[in-house]
Amino acid sequence: FAGAPFTLASYAVEGGGTKTYTKVKAMMYSEPAAWKRLMTKLVTVQADYLTAQARAGAGALQVFDSWAGLALGREDYVRYVQPYNRMLFEMTARAGVPMINFSTGTASYINEVAAAGGDVIGVDWRMPLDWFWEQIGHERPIQGNLDPVALLAPWRELKFQIDDLLRRAAGRPGHIFNLGHGIFPNTPVDTVRRVVEYVRESTALASREKATG
Repeated sequence: FAGAPFTLASYAVEGGGTKTYTKVKAMMYSEPAAWKRLMTKLVTVQADYLTAQARAGAGALQVFDSWAGLALGREDYVRYVQPYNRMLFEMTARAGVPMINFSTGTASYINEVAAAGGDVIGVDWRMPLDWFWEQIGHERPIQGNLDPVALLAPWRELKFQIDDLLRRAAGRPGHIFNLGHGIFPNTPVDTVRRVVEYVRESTALASREKATG
């Protein structure tokens, strides 16, 4: 995986994590030529990085845009970010493996995110999976979108959320079960193992029931 251009630009310009994104957005608005050079450079570097991962054996590649949805509205995304994300996916197509386009906080413009590229669209937990899938079209594979905090909940609550997510996926081909963002360091490994086993068992059972009518 690799960070998306805007997410990397945020860290570079802000000097670390931020809750306001004032420096990176100020640059974006006031220095368009510098913004273009920075984003183009990040695209080139990340495309090479992702391609190298594929050559080393990675069977799929994911681009994380963790901060665009928290910092930008639809119009700013389309104007200042989407062209570079599209460029990254086009350049990385040479890797010859499936590309996952993941972002957080972008429910209000998920179609614009999907239009930037990617074979699979990864979504966060802030809207139901079936809503996201309807927006991007069921012909497009989707990844997600269990709330990572659910892994810290009692099994009864966690199981409820998993079952609800699988129900919303409705057995359609193209759903990749995953979290809606990164896993927390204090997540119990046994819980993760139990979730993986439960999802596999549940989907296998659903497939058998569907096959037998």
